[in-house]
Amino acid sequence: MSNHSHDECHDDHDHGHAHGHVHAPKDFGRAFAIGTALNVGFVVIEATYGILANSMALLADAGHNLSDVFGLLMAWGAAAMARRAPTARFTYGLRSSSILAALANAILLLIAVGAIAWEAVQRFSHPAPVAGTTVMIIAGIGIVINTATALLFLSGRHDDINVRGAFMHMAADAAVSLGVVLAGLTIVLSGALWIDPVVSLVIAAVIVWGTWSLLRDSVNLALHAVPAGIDPSDVRAYLAGLSGVASVHDLHIWPMSTTETALTCHLVMPGGHPGDAFLASATDALSHRFKIAHATLQIEKGDAAVCVLEPDHVV
Repeated sequence: MSNHSHDECHDDHDHGHAHGHVHAPKDFGRAFAIGTALNVGFVVIEATYGILANSMALLADAGHNLSDVFGLLMAWGAAAMARRAPTARFTYGLRSSSILAALANAILLLIAVGAIAWEAVQRFSHPAPVAGTTVMIIAGIGIVINTATALLFLSGRHDDINVRGAFMHMAADAAVSLGVVLAGLTIVLSGALWIDPVVSLVIAAVIVWGTWSLLRDSVNLALHAVPAGIDPSDVRAYLAGLSGVASVHDLHIWPMSTTETALTCHLVMPGGHPGDAFLASATDALSHRFKIAHATLQIEKGDAAVCVLEPDHVV
């Protein structure tokens, strides 16, 4: 803890910083390694047989799975970078790299959607024979691989947008592969070649549907929005309700990474600094109640000039 003056507000205040109970995010390095290896192998198999079977649906799904491989690699790399220690220049370390990876992953998937949809539309005007049985066999393998990969990220999907993105993509891929199997069966039974590009467009729609939330959340995190699941009014109410607190201002809550949240605010306490035990209790509660483990609280007596940061519109 430290006491010092601050010209922006007034000359008599205390500033306290403390960590709550910080739980290191689970290391999914092994899951990323296994998932990447499985999907690289499947992309090679699916693309090869997509060409041999002349199936746009298989090639579309192979392209999607390839984008997932890049997504897994980016998320894996960002997770490793986020664990690097802070430096004099990067005082938070490289934690925000996980946010950038999630954003890049979402953009990559949307680009893949455009390519898939374009090729599918071309197939409507230039239909080609499709080996339905081959399509079903390869897509069936995809169901197994994608389901197994999704299960690797099942436990972390609620705590990390990177892990959620990996889980979401793999689960969606398993469903898409099931759709491809059904398309292959329909082609075998009916000979309707238009089924193949229709399935490709359905695949594109599924990707857009699944990617939209990832894009929205990653953009919000990149813009330092309050993370989903944290209600800033609840946080303000909690701080304002602490013993001795007359008012709260300059409250900021932002993501340090896809798993860590920081907070700073000014607490006006006419009775003066309440002591280190108060700060420890407050930051511990912020960690447990709101998952904000990196909190900095500035104490002001409020008996001097009004803090210039007090108005909500001032940053």
